[in-house]
Amino acid sequence: MKYHQLLERFLRYVKTETRSDAASTTTPSTETQVDFAKSLAKELEALGLADVHYLKSNGYVIATLPSNTEKAVNKLGFIAHMDTADFNAVDVNPQIIENYQGDVISLGTSGFALDPKEFPNLNNYHGQTLITTDGTTLLGSDDKSGIAEIISAMSYLIEHPEIEHGELRIGFGPDEEIGVGADKFDVADFDVDFAYTVDGGLLGELQFETFSAAEAAIEIQGKNVHPATAKGIMINALQVAIDLHHSLPSGEVPELTDGYDGFFHLVSLNGTVESAQMYYIIRDFQREGLEDRKAKIRKSVADLNQRFGIERVKLTLSDQYYNMREVIEKDMTPVNLAEQAMKNLAITPIIEPIRGGTDGSKISFMGIPTPNLFAGGENMHGRFEFVSLETMEKAVDTIIEIARLNAQ
Repeated sequence: MKYHQLLERFLRYVKTETRSDAASTTTPSTETQVDFAKSLAKELEALGLADVHYLKSNGYVIATLPSNTEKAVNKLGFIAHMDTADFNAVDVNPQIIENYQGDVISLGTSGFALDPKEFPNLNNYHGQTLITTDGTTLLGSDDKSGIAEIISAMSYLIEHPEIEHGELRIGFGPDEEIGVGADKFDVADFDVDFAYTVDGGLLGELQFETFSAAEAAIEIQGKNVHPATAKGIMINALQVAIDLHHSLPSGEVPELTDGYDGFFHLVSLNGTVESAQMYYIIRDFQREGLEDRKAKIRKSVADLNQRFGIERVKLTLSDQYYNMREVIEKDMTPVNLAEQAMKNLAITPIIEPIRGGTDGSKISFMGIPTPNLFAGGENMHGRFEFVSLETMEKAVDTIIEIARLNAQ
């Protein structure tokens, strides 16, 4: 179905810079997200949604579409995040490619291009309208597609009161890309039976399994002396870091794993002979597997410290989120409802695990089961990001159909 303001909303949102900042200590992590949240609140009020409010405590803007049925039905929520990833997001200048026919798409005058030979996923979109970057920024489809789709669905339901639905709550939050956006989510304020994040990719994605996740921050103290007289004295912190990395299973890294495989991912390594810092993310679909991986990295650190006789390697391990399947599989109602909605719309559900996490991972463990729906973005987090307008329209269809089915 065509939604006359969907594209306009999306373009307006992506042109608004809302990049999060992992080094910040505020919530939200950037003031641009606060400004965006408040502008969304004004838009939601103008549409006629009820109980629109911005929560200073967590950076979420919340609104309600009241029920128009007398039936006792589940209260549903739809959630998306406002921030964009760690890539240039200033002066986003989207390109609109209508009736795409499989050719190479030049990304502005940047010298970069979307080439089907390099990105064969483009071949899925012949005849569709694509929105791309100009090659200098990301697009922001992750997750401004989700925001535009949720708001467009609410607008459509307001304009078509003949579509029966229960109470619908929507929430747009900050800092998902830096992993802390849902830490302060207010379950009591949101007050739904279950919810959906609209934060997936391909048409038909329906996900209720995520990684369980931890992070490891490592500080290494070396000993620097002149290399001419270093024998038996120097301890090169960078070499210690290399030794630690090589002590972990060499095949268990993102570039060599897929499906249900977990991994150790060395995100950063900085330092000199005197000192070095390493940062890992650790992922596994099983809680026991995550604990095993944490035990391996602890052992690697312990072995190095034993070799030196003192604590030269300091490890800080922190859990980040857990596989939401542990919660959702106890009652598959939200998954079954979304799957049926897609089938009703002739969309083939793609039910696969997320090799990552969503805000729904944390929100599910807070008491609101929250699987993830497709939003349409591809090649996310960089200059090659694009989204199909037709897929976004089908995401709106899916939200509306979930609401309608729930009221039955």
